[in-house]
Amino acid sequence: MSKKLVLFCDFDGTITEKDNIVSIVRKFAPPECETLIEQILTQKITIQSGVGQLFQMVPSSKKQEIIDFILEEAKIRPGFAEFVRFCREEGVELLITSGGIDFFVEPILAPFDLTGVPIYCNGSDFSGDHITITWPHHCDEHCSTGCGMCKTTIIRRYDPNQYFRVVIGDSITDLAGAKIADYVIARSLLAQKAQELQLPHRTFATFHEVIAILQDLKHQQEVS
Repeated sequence: MSKKLVLFCDFDGTITEKDNIVSIVRKFAPPECETLIEQILTQKITIQSGVGQLFQMVPSSKKQEIIDFILEEAKIRPGFAEFVRFCREEGVELLITSGGIDFFVEPILAPFDLTGVPIYCNGSDFSGDHITITWPHHCDEHCSTGCGMCKTTIIRRYDPNQYFRVVIGDSITDLAGAKIADYVIARSLLAQKAQELQLPHRTFATFHEVIAILQDLKHQQEVS
């Protein structure tokens, strides 16, 4: 390729088949969480504000119960292990860029060989009565959308003159990054938004399809 391929891969609803934040709060938070979920998805409130408020509804004492629940509940999208191996064998730079929370992202990913793969996600504090989310990867001066874990900040670290930047994702948390990426591999709401905004993209259901798309992109770059 004339440019180095770099992938920014979402976690919730992308690597996993469901959104783990939604699963957790629907299980452990009171029913009014549904209003906040809807406000986040429709961009009526920022992701940082909404996710922070959602977890403030969940007692810290439930930590181990939540971890046990999500490890049982979360299902990895088919082909993910092969996708990780493909990136390593082909020398493709892979970053996990997740709006999820460390206390469930890390144990779910633990069985996979992600040595050398940076995992960016939000942090958590269980010292109070309710879970407090911390934001170690906040927005830079170019972003004011209240992302929480700001994917565009991370993407901007990669010079578009040197890198072909691909976002892999599914939801509203991936949209800002998709708008500045060179290419989008999308499913669900992100695929719909990419179509509406006419972003260069293809859709996927499994990581086997992601691998095939990446092989096509590499070939196109090599012959261009």
